Parts: sequence; structure tokens; C-alpha cells
Amino acid sequence: MTTQVVTLFDVLLAAAPIAVVLVLMVGFNWGGAGSGALGWLTSLSIALLYFGASPSLIAYSQAKGALLTLSVLYIIWMALVLFNVVQEAGAVSVIAASIAMLTKDRIHQLLILSWVFSGFLQSISGFGVPIAVIAPLLIGLGFSPVVSVSAVAIGHSWSVTFGDIGTAFNALIAATGLSGAFLAPWTAAFLGITCFACGVGAAFSFKGVASVKRGAPAVLALGLIIAGTQYLLAINSLWNVASLGGGLAGLGASAIIGRIQNRHRKTDDLLKADKVAVDRGPDPDLRALSLAEALLPYFILIIIISGATFIPPITKILNQVIIAIQFPATQTARGWTTAGGTGPTISIFGHAGALLTYASILGYSWYKATGRYEPGAFRRILSNTSQSAVKSSLGIASMVGLATMMDQSGMIYSLAVGIGSSLKPLYPFLAPYIGLLGAFMTGSNTNSNVLFGTLQQNTAALLSLPASVILAAQTTGGSIGSMLAPAKIIIGCSTAGLSGQEGRVLRRTAGIGIIITALIGAIAWAVSR
Repeated sequence: MTTQVVTLFDVLLAAAPIAVVLVLMVGFNWGGAGSGALGWLTSLSIALLYFGASPSLIAYSQAKGALLTLSVLYIIWMALVLFNVVQEAGAVSVIAASIAMLTKDRIHQLLILSWVFSGFLQSISGFGVPIAVIAPLLIGLGFSPVVSVSAVAIGHSWSVTFGDIGTAFNALIAATGLSGAFLAPWTAAFLGITCFACGVGAAFSFKGVASVKRGAPAVLALGLIIAGTQYLLAINSLWNVASLGGGLAGLGASAIIGRIQNRHRKTDDLLKADKVAVDRGPDPDLRALSLAEALLPYFILIIIISGATFIPPITKILNQVIIAIQFPATQTARGWTTAGGTGPTISIFGHAGALLTYASILGYSWYKATGRYEPGAFRRILSNTSQSAVKSSLGIASMVGLATMMDQSGMIYSLAVGIGSSLKPLYPFLAPYIGLLGAFMTGSNTNSNVLFGTLQQNTAALLSLPASVILAAQTTGGSIGSMLAPAKIIIGCSTAGLSGQEGRVLRRTAGIGIIITALIGAIAWAVSR
């Protein structure tokens, strides 16, 4: 991509589509579909009339957006199918009651699922799957839908950079040409701090300061184990499994801490569920379904993902059929050039959506064969899936189209340059916010690193700043951005019965995300000086 001179007016206009989305979602409680559509129209107008985008450039950007939308929707629809397969068998209630029996502490229940387990699930799947899968489980435990989606959105973010087999971190390596060994120490350190902050944020989303105080011992103990394990793996060239190891260590420690808490703590009003009490354990009519059977589809999912990721022959077989379209280079009237090449690719049988499909089929087959379904279950699964997914699909399509148009017309670049050049002495503090911006717009830390990795590297060299620190701040900001990216919030709301109410969740997560990013920025600034 070529560079261009960026003025203050450029920055203000480039920010307008984002401002429209935020004002409508946060200020007026619009859903993702409506606010995304209006943001898309705003971006289209500005790209054509001011940034010099041609109709063909817009068409190519939207074609790329369509491919990316299909990739995201493949996951959303199949995650919803898997959830409804489990829900129809009554398994969600069993899982919720079993977690409740593991520990009577409501804060610890929330932390196990929204912070520890979501980080583990992010490490093996990514793409918004943790929010789609775990939010309904929290609702089954009695937490409100808004708290459930918010807590998972906040809680899983520590695992994004090294999650999904290090996809985002490897993208940063590819974009900058620097070695993983050079980038890993500061990245793991920043993400370790983020891990603690995400635990605090997840607890805060429940009952504010009171729940933070109550959960502080668990956050401290689990945070040390998770962050420490992730750091040790990352600095020893095992960044591809760093968050996986951290998540596994955290899950093991959670069970131990839960038992200790059960011995020394009694429940009180703070620890009661938002709507229903579930500490009594499973209802009698659910006892026929064991916890192992209830979790079976998720165990199957973990096995399938692990095999598809770690066993090369399986990986090769699953990825033999890929949708890949070549796009030509484009240039705006103002000189912003986007290189030609392959657009977003979709592996038909190896995609995360496909892996969710396999788990859904096997899970459904097991429940069907063992008589866990009432008549008409298949029809209800499909109906419930479509009802939940339609609004979310519209929101995702508009948000992704908005992001790809802003990227290819040079608007996102203008925003990043404007942030960096306007306050040069504070650039290290602002670096994670650039990463956050990329993740907010695209819903992906990987895309954020691709968009802004080279920009951050070049700016660090220009200002004589340590590249390892600035780039670590970049990808950490992108990781934090997952908690307030509309694309991911829409995914969570779709499985929590909150379609069209994404603004309620964004209001809860935005402040926490901005504060955590400020913490990372402050540390980056202090270290850089």
C-alpha cells in the first residue's frame, strides 16, 4: 500500500462512519444491523466524494467484504446450530447446574466460564466462538443475558493474540518481517497484564466493585497461573500454543480453587443469581443426562479442532477445497493504492464453521440415538437457529462491508496516521489504540495486525522507539479490541436472545476495553521513555 499525506479534515471524515455506528449503538441503543447499514452508507458517501474511490474500487472492496462475511457467517450459523443441538437435549441446564455445584461462589462461576474457559476455547477456535458458545451457558446458570455476553466478551480477550494457534501473532510476524522470538517477550508481558485486567473486568460486569472485591483472590491466583504459563510458553518459541497452555492450566486451577472456596465460604445476597437460583443442582428430570453426555458435543469439537490443527495429514485433507478469488490492484484518485492478490479465502471443509458442523452432526446423532430428543427436535433446531441468526447476519454483513470499504479507500490508514502524528510524544500510549481501532472495525486482531503492523513498525523507527514494545502494544490493543468489536458482540447477542440490542452490551464493554487499553498504553509509554 502506498502512503498519502493525511490532514486533520481527512481524519475527521474517516472517523465519521465509526462515530455514526457508536452514537447509534451506544447513544440510541440501535442494533448492529441498523447502525451498521447507516455507517456503511456514511462510509460509501465519504469514500466516493472525498477519498476518491471509484465505483470499481467500491465493488472490489464489497466483493472482499462478501467473502469475509461468508467466512464469519459460516461460524455464526454453525455455532448456533451446535448450541441448539445441545439446548434441545436439555444439556445446557445440566452443564449450568454442574458448574454451580463445582463452586457455590457466583463470582467464581462467572470467572470460570467467562474468563478461564472462554480463553481456552479462544485458543483452539477463535472467530467469536467463545462468546457464541459460553454466553448461553451463563444464562443457564442464572446470569442475565447482558451480563453473560459482556463478561465473555471481556473475559476471552486475553487469549486472542496467541489463540487460534497464534494466528494473529503470526500475522504480525509476517507483516513486519521480525522474528517471533524478538516480538514474543513484550507481547506476552502485555497480554499477561491484560489477562489480570480481563478477569477484573469480567467480575465488574456482574455487580461492579462488590463483585471485583469478592473475586479478587481468585483473579490473582488464576491470573498468575494463566499469565505465567502463557508467558513461559511464548518466550520459549511456543507462542502457537501459549494461550492453550494458559487456558488448560487455568481450568485445572479453577477446580482446585472452587473446592477450597466451597469449604470456607457461604453464599450471600451478592452471590445469588440475577434471576434464578441454581445452587441446588440439576432438576430431577435432568439427572438421566450425565455431565459427560451434556458436554459430549464440546468434547467432540475440541477433538476435531485439535486434530484439524495439530495433525498435518488431517489438515491437508480438510483444506483441499478452498474458495479463493484473485483481485486486481486498485487506486483512489488521491493515490491510495491497494495491492492486488487473493482475497479472503474459505476452506469449505477445514473452516471453523465446518468443524462446528461436524461436532453438531455427531452431537445430534448421539442425542438422537440415545433418545434425548422429543419429536420434532430437528425442525425446532433449524427454526431456532434461523430466528436467531437472521438479524445477526445483516449486522455482520454491514459491519464487514463498512470495514473493507474504509480499508481499501484509505480511510482506516488516515485514522491511524492521524492518531500517531498528532501527538508524537504520546505515540507509545496511543499505539495500542491503533490496534484496538483495527480490531473494532474488522472484528479481528489478525486483520488489525495486517492493516497496521507495518505502520506501527515504521512509526517506531521514525520516532526512535523500541519496535518490540510498540508492536506488542499494537497486537495487545487488537486483542483487547475483541471485547468491543460490533462483529463479535453481534455473535454473542445472537445466541443470548439479544439480537437488535447489541448497544446495551457495547455500553458495558467499551469503557472497560478503553481503560485496559489505557493501562497497556501507559506501560508502553513508560517503558519507551
